Amino acid sequence: MSKPSISTAYISASTNRFNHVADASTSSLIAYGSGKLIALWNTQDPDGRGVLQTLHGHDGLVTCVRFAASDAFASTDDKGTIRYWRLFGTEWRTTAIVRAHQQAISVLREFDKFLLTGSSDSSIKIWEVQRGDVDDEVKEFQTISLQGWYPLSIAIASLPSSEAIILAIGGTDRKVHIWTRSDGPFIRSVTLSGHEDWIRALAFRAPSTPNDPIVLASGSQDGTIRLWNVESFTKMQAQSQIHTEKSGDDLSDDLLDAFEASLGDLGADAEEGGRQISLKRHILTVKSNSGTQQYSVTFDALLIGHEAGVTSLSWSPSNTSLLSTSTDSSLIIWAPSSIVSTAYSSSTSSIWINIQRFGDVGGQRLGGFTGGLWSNYGAEAMAWGWSGGWRRWRRITSDSHGGTAGEEWEEVGAISGHSGAIKGLDWSPKGDYLVSVGLDQTTRIHGAITSSTSEQSIWHELSRPQVHGYDLMGVAWLGPWTFASVADEKVARVFEAPRNFVEEVRVLGVKDLAQSEGDRPATASVPPLGLSNKAVSEAPSELDSNRPCRRPFEGELASITLWPEVEKVFGHGYESITISASNSLDLLATACRATSPQHAVIRVYTTAGYQPFGVPLEGHGLTVTRIAFSPPNDRYVLTVSRDRTWRLFEKKENGYMPIAADKSHGRIIWDCAWSCEGDLFATASRDKTVKIWKQDSDSARWGAITTMKFEEAATAVAFCSAGADAPERWLAVGLETGEIKVYSSLMSTPDQWTLVLTIDSNLAHIDQINRLAWRATDNPSRKQLASCSDDGTLKVLIVQFEVD
Repeated sequence: MSKPSISTAYISASTNRFNHVADASTSSLIAYGSGKLIALWNTQDPDGRGVLQTLHGHDGLVTCVRFAASDAFASTDDKGTIRYWRLFGTEWRTTAIVRAHQQAISVLREFDKFLLTGSSDSSIKIWEVQRGDVDDEVKEFQTISLQGWYPLSIAIASLPSSEAIILAIGGTDRKVHIWTRSDGPFIRSVTLSGHEDWIRALAFRAPSTPNDPIVLASGSQDGTIRLWNVESFTKMQAQSQIHTEKSGDDLSDDLLDAFEASLGDLGADAEEGGRQISLKRHILTVKSNSGTQQYSVTFDALLIGHEAGVTSLSWSPSNTSLLSTSTDSSLIIWAPSSIVSTAYSSSTSSIWINIQRFGDVGGQRLGGFTGGLWSNYGAEAMAWGWSGGWRRWRRITSDSHGGTAGEEWEEVGAISGHSGAIKGLDWSPKGDYLVSVGLDQTTRIHGAITSSTSEQSIWHELSRPQVHGYDLMGVAWLGPWTFASVADEKVARVFEAPRNFVEEVRVLGVKDLAQSEGDRPATASVPPLGLSNKAVSEAPSELDSNRPCRRPFEGELASITLWPEVEKVFGHGYESITISASNSLDLLATACRATSPQHAVIRVYTTAGYQPFGVPLEGHGLTVTRIAFSPPNDRYVLTVSRDRTWRLFEKKENGYMPIAADKSHGRIIWDCAWSCEGDLFATASRDKTVKIWKQDSDSARWGAITTMKFEEAATAVAFCSAGADAPERWLAVGLETGEIKVYSSLMSTPDQWTLVLTIDSNLAHIDQINRLAWRATDNPSRKQLASCSDDGTLKVLIVQFEVD
């Protein structure tokens, strides 16, 4: 038996809810924090593939990621640790680890050789990075104490025509604090007030010509963005003298008086509720080679357009426009309008307008956008939302003058994933697509779309049939268009595919369908006060027939891909915990949380009318963790439980009857699985063993024929066969640490299993694996293994076996 090879077909990983948790490199590679992992996504992949790989190493949730170069980035977590990563060939490796703060790190920035971290221990630390050949050194350069308020944003730039550095810090005290550094440490310079709420975003725009000022944009939870000009003070004096000679000062004075009067009209009590606009000039002094230089910081513009707090700001790579995201679910691109110009206005003062607005305008989707960034040299704008999915827009046309007013943008596909632990998954009966459920209270269907350009198909999320109010615990297919799911509630719910999903998988080549399937509702919606998805016969406007044939994007997944609920299955007295369907798909079994034998029963229903099939299966004393029907004809039902026993029930005419039980595991049994031939089954337990059980041909007793020992608790098992008359079969075992081990055995010696492959945390997971499932494919040597874990990722791995 030769060693199988392994590769990744699909990774589904959501983005953490932090404003600085993602960053794009100059080569359009996006690195973002997903749970304790860092996911890498190449946005310029020609086939539109999603996440390439995940990097593990952090012990806490990743809070910030920041590229220092195209081959190096830094990441921080909520335990206060910085990790510095570098690319060696094709492999990303950690080159430095620093325990920077006692509390969570909320903001991270890099500049030249410095890294700056701000933490909720109310301090900002400045670090110097010295790159070595293999390892890098990160040394503390300076600590700035903030006296009790928390930093939420940092921006740093070099002052024009000087060696000095300017640092802006914003946070929970609603002011922008400016610090400067000429040669020694950073020193406090000026404080800019004006915002009325926490300042979540700061960004400097570098000057395009030496005479331009640098512009600081600050965005706050009060929904406004302020622009501040930083320019050389001597230059300003010279300019204003020229203007005075030109036109006399009366015009500008009259204008200012009128402006201030109009502000007074806005509200008699402007002090209480009105926005304060102060035109005060703040002066900074920095040392330079020729003595000292003075700079002025003045308020330049107030950008009002967001209806809720601004969460991120970034200047485009060409420095012409500003991208802002907000919790009102909108993303705005701002640019100066050159239309309005008077004799007095110089090149620096112009009116800023929002030239593009994306997202759900006025649609207060839960949480809105958490952050946004530019990619592909400013040709794409993208943002990630509260639920962890991305939306992205690409510029398709631009007018010849290089202006921004005539641009057209279109939405293109991005990535998404469960924003919590994934508890269950199941392949559809023919293995066409995969359904997953998790603690983020959503059910998602993933499938491989046949790509026009490349040979292999590309995986994406196709539908989000159920967005629930309870944590989802398990799911099972009852047919190609029907599945049932259980959540933290007493009922199981059955869903039927709507017309839009059937059409979608047919057009995208996910499933081979000759013609359209029967008469189905177009889609589903949730009534304002309901929990159940109700069928809708008229398709919503977003689903009109002339929509291009493409997969749904994040905004549509969240709103118009629900499936109608066709049945509720009652019976249990406590919250459901697991669900399983028979191989023939005509029986459904569920179990619930239990602390007594009275409730630790398995209820079996027919899928024809969802009526009980026989009496509930009794015998366990605590919660049943997994139910498995034996292939090929469902003769047996196997159940495993927290009470450390497994039980076997045999099918009779009017239900299942108990025939065997065993209590040889020392701890909870997490999972069980039947071999594809139905001659043996495996049980996986927290006692760090997996046992294989077979029926003795003489005594008809089921006994353990082999025990596999592991370093860690075994939490998931799945069998895979190489084909009808193949000589060998495989068993995948998932561990509590997130590793997957694949064993091989010959049909003739079912008691001998040899380890052929260990999938470590680089390719597998970093937390407990909840389910493993092999895809039903015709290819005997190339198999696909789906796995889901508490780390919030779902992966489909391609295992290439060498079959003799």
